[in-house]
Amino acid sequence: MRRSGTRHLLSMADLDRDDIEQILNLTESFAEVGERSIPKVPALRGKTIAWVFYEDSTRTRLSFETAAKRLSADTMNFSVSSSSVNKGESLRDTIETITAMGIDGVVVRHRAAGAPHQVAQWTDASVINAGDGWHQHPTQALLDLYSATRHLGELDGKHVAIVGDINHSRVARSNAIGFAAMGAQVTLVGPPTLLPPSLAGWPVEATHDLDSVIDDLDICYLLRMQLERQGQATVPTLREYHQEFGLTSARADRLGSDALIMHPGPMNRGVEIAGEVADRPNAIITEQVANGVSVRMAVLFLLLGAGLEPVDHNLAVA
Repeated sequence: MRRSGTRHLLSMADLDRDDIEQILNLTESFAEVGERSIPKVPALRGKTIAWVFYEDSTRTRLSFETAAKRLSADTMNFSVSSSSVNKGESLRDTIETITAMGIDGVVVRHRAAGAPHQVAQWTDASVINAGDGWHQHPTQALLDLYSATRHLGELDGKHVAIVGDINHSRVARSNAIGFAAMGAQVTLVGPPTLLPPSLAGWPVEATHDLDSVIDDLDICYLLRMQLERQGQATVPTLREYHQEFGLTSARADRLGSDALIMHPGPMNRGVEIAGEVADRPNAIITEQVANGVSVRMAVLFLLLGAGLEPVDHNLAVA
């Protein structure tokens, strides 16, 4: 970002606390834009952003597209199913082709870890990682940090449990780095089969017993089972998993009155979270989705809008 001088957002590990705070502060300005009768500003007028998604996405893709439109950027949509990828075109050739058409930014989601880092070598556009394999999902972590700070204020000393399929989750990796950078204590919770074989480099503690930490949490962050990334069964049954590691009504009752329940979506009700719990007032899951638009506006502006004013409070465009 601007403080660190980078043109890309590839990993939460690239951001320090000052970078994160810069993004969260700017997000407040763009959240105000979303409340206007015409939620649009000309901050990135004349800029072109391409979406290159090799994996299915609902929330992330629509959130980025909405963010770009609110900033008045032009967009270029790349669909794998109807592209030359089906004729054998490589990722590099695809990126170089799109770059030749004239783009300022490219948002990449790919099943292979490290793909956005490669893309950054093949284009002079700014690259934003929208999820790469098990590796990273930085804008999800940023919107989660923004959502948490809106309710809890400073995160120094707060206790966050990330619960579930940690090993296959890029969200878990990004959030562990992000929450730790903001001063929170992070505990990973899951069965041995769903935790990474090594926690070297993770700024966390870990436990296999959710009940041992549930009373002490400020945030209970739940992850779905990443069945599409699991090569073999990792738990005996989903019902047993829910009993041991799901946020049941009884466990949710033990959370403090100000504790937050968070989830990146999509949820599997009755597995990692009880259906009733997902609808409680302290479950801010839909709020996370809404905040994602403002956070991604901030990221796009910081990478593509150098020298421009982020928000003209007297001007909106149709």
